[in-house]
Amino acid sequence: MKRTKPPFRADQVGSLLRSAPLKAARTRRATGEITPAELAAIEDAEIRKLVAKQEEIGLQAVTDGEFRRSWWHYDFLAGLDGVELVSVAQGLQFKGTETKAEGLHVHGRIDFTDHPMIGHFAFLKSVAKAVPKMTIPSPTALHYRGGRKAIETSVYPEMEAFFEDLGKAYAKAVRAFGEAGCTYLQLDEVFVAYLCDPAQREYLRGRGDDPDKLLHIYADLVNAAVSGRTPGMTISMHLCRGNFRSTWMAQGGYEPVADVLFNKMGVDAYFMEYDSDRAGGFEPLRMLPKNKHAVLGVMTSKTGALEDKELLKRRLDEAAKFADLDQLCLSPQCGFASTEEGNLLAEQEQWAKLARCVEVARDVWG
Repeated sequence: MKRTKPPFRADQVGSLLRSAPLKAARTRRATGEITPAELAAIEDAEIRKLVAKQEEIGLQAVTDGEFRRSWWHYDFLAGLDGVELVSVAQGLQFKGTETKAEGLHVHGRIDFTDHPMIGHFAFLKSVAKAVPKMTIPSPTALHYRGGRKAIETSVYPEMEAFFEDLGKAYAKAVRAFGEAGCTYLQLDEVFVAYLCDPAQREYLRGRGDDPDKLLHIYADLVNAAVSGRTPGMTISMHLCRGNFRSTWMAQGGYEPVADVLFNKMGVDAYFMEYDSDRAGGFEPLRMLPKNKHAVLGVMTSKTGALEDKELLKRRLDEAAKFADLDQLCLSPQCGFASTEEGNLLAEQEQWAKLARCVEVARDVWG
């Protein structure tokens, strides 16, 4: 049956391809041709159009497409007290391409006092008729990306204090979004999925981290974050293995993390990458508790080819062997633009995919 609260039968991860006027405005802002206020006015206008388009397609939850961000994670994290965005020696290495050379540096005690994204959410809520959905990176992103090296030892000689402050700051952030009227918040949790990849686990060991211990540290971090939830708030978690210019970073099925993911992390729903063999099979869904939902990303956001309706229905049927169909929903496997550069598909292909999700969800759940 159709759902009246999140996650919805046809849902979306969050980021959308940046529009041409927005891209042009951001370029002009970078060269100093327009003021921050002029850029914000263009962002407002483009987000209004974007929200209207999502509602027209029939989506019950709408986002601002992350139109005010450059990265899915760095913009939010750099807005925390004690964290800054810095230039680094080289960008993140994806399969066959590399991001711009930016990273995060923890230079002071981490806290959440004032953040521009609370205002970004308030604007989205003011223009949306559907449920406004806010996406922020999981707190794990601040640790995984740079590790110990990105955290000043003079500020945090021991990592326990770092994780404690980070969890408390996130609880404040979650509460602040709730107090601004957010009833649907998503934590983008890439790095628990990375722990399923033997190569990533080896990389972690090489820098001095124990991947098995890290899984439990990350679960505690997520739980500290969601402790700030306000009454009536749904918190979902998005899992993926990397998404930049239609490429990826990690691979491996969910089995090694599924028990902790589903049973130790206090979130309500999981947006799960399932568009390729790199994500493994649906078997881990057998561990999904009856009071939680899995939003299956069996449609890809990496290419423009539109999936066949019957193929998507077959994939849902396969998943329903391991979790009740009533616990399942449908979405693309990731956002369409985890960074402002966006994936390699056209805007009309993006909209066709989201419309196809709505169409299939109506056929399957009514």
